[in-house]
Order: sequence, then structure tokens, then C-alpha cells
Amino acid sequence: MATTHRTGTREQWLAERVELLAQEKELTRRGDEIARRRQELPWVRVDKRYELETEQGRRSLDELFGGCSQLLVYHFMFGPDYKAGCPSCSSIADGFDGIFVHLINHDVAFTAISRAPIARLLAYRQRMGWDFPWASSADSDFNTDFNVFFTPEQEQAGTVEYNFQRQPAFQWRPAAADGGAPVQSKFAAMCGTDVPTYRQDRPGLSAFARRDGVVYHTYSSYGRGVDAIWGVYPWLDRAPLGRNESGGPWWKRHDEYTRA
Repeated sequence: MATTHRTGTREQWLAERVELLAQEKELTRRGDEIARRRQELPWVRVDKRYELETEQGRRSLDELFGGCSQLLVYHFMFGPDYKAGCPSCSSIADGFDGIFVHLINHDVAFTAISRAPIARLLAYRQRMGWDFPWASSADSDFNTDFNVFFTPEQEQAGTVEYNFQRQPAFQWRPAAADGGAPVQSKFAAMCGTDVPTYRQDRPGLSAFARRDGVVYHTYSSYGRGVDAIWGVYPWLDRAPLGRNESGGPWWKRHDEYTRA
């Protein structure tokens, strides 16, 4: 089958590639500036004591730092009524599972936190073949306070504040007729639950610092803000067809593909 994409000579390719390189360098410098501004945000003292369940037993947020002065948290969508973790979060976890050891050895502790019971989280982690630390916030206000858990009543009333903005009221409809959320219907089914239950949890990441025994919240990002840590996308953005998502979300859990 002949290609429909524009073709050219090596000289034409090189000329355009050099032009693109200048734009990529500009984007890199802009990214450096944004990273600097992240680090300049004011730190907010965390006075509430959050008790979380880990595989080592109950731990406070402060204890999750271990011997590090910084802590990164991935808000993994895995509610107490899920049978399995969110497929999107699972794809992201495939990426950070291989790097958290480098973070720990650079003074940055790491953990995922979800509302499901710790036994279910650890069983799913074993299924996926991951090693990163995972904590349950089942008996804590942690997910609520960091804006990654919302009740159905908040959804219906349109009072959800996610990604630093008010979300419109969500209209609950049967999955087959839910024209606003066919993807959510698919992923909810993959998690063994329904759309309203699936939507109670949201993805995100948060950063914390500890100084002189005091924990500070320094940064959070939600929604497409987590694209930057979704390891598959930087690779796809450099593939010939890019993300190629015209047919909608294509990813599955890594043990559900027919080709490995």
C-alpha cells in the first residue's frame, strides 16, 4: 500500500529537521522555566495527621518520607468498590515502577495512594509485577483533601473542584446511553464497577517537603497534567503516526494485550 504522507529527499528532510530542532530547543528551555516556577510555589504547611495503611502497617504521611526530605505521591484511581485498578493509572504505573528506586536514591521518596483496602492494592500490584510502595487511604481524608475523591452528591450538584476549576454537574445515565462518557463506561467495566462509582476517584500527583519535622504541600497536578509522567506518550509523540488515537483510548493493562 502506497503512503499518503508527504515524502522528500534526505536534504529536504534535514533542512526541516534542523528547523524543528530550534523549536524543540525552545520548548525545552520553556519547560525548564516552568519547572523553576513549580519549585518557587509557596509551601503550605500540612497540620492534619493522615494515617495510611501500608504493607508495613499504619504509617503517617510524615513517615512515608523515610529518610528523604521530599515525597512524591501518585493518586492512583482504585476505589474500594473497584475490582481492579484503573487501566490508565496502570499504564502510568508501568513507567514509574522502574524509576522510583532512582528517586529514593536522590532524596525523593515515592508512593502511590488509593482508597481501596491495602490487601486489594497489594494483590493487584503482585498481578502487575510491580514493586513500588503503595498505601491505602481508606480510613483517611487524604484523597478528599487533595481533590482526588468526590461523592455522587457533589457530582450531581456540580460542586466538584478538580484540576483547580469547578466541574459541570454530571448527568447519570445508563452506560449504553451515556453519550458523554463512552470511555468511562469502558474503563468502569474494566474496573468491575459502574460509571458513577468509577468517577468518584480521579488521577493526579502531589509533592511534599519535610523540614524540621514539618510536612509541607508544595505542588499538585491533575487531569492531563499527569501526561508528562505517562511514559508511553513521549515515545508515541516521536513515532511516525504520533498518538494515533482517532479511535479513542487504545491502551489496556499490560497483561491484557494479545501481543507482548
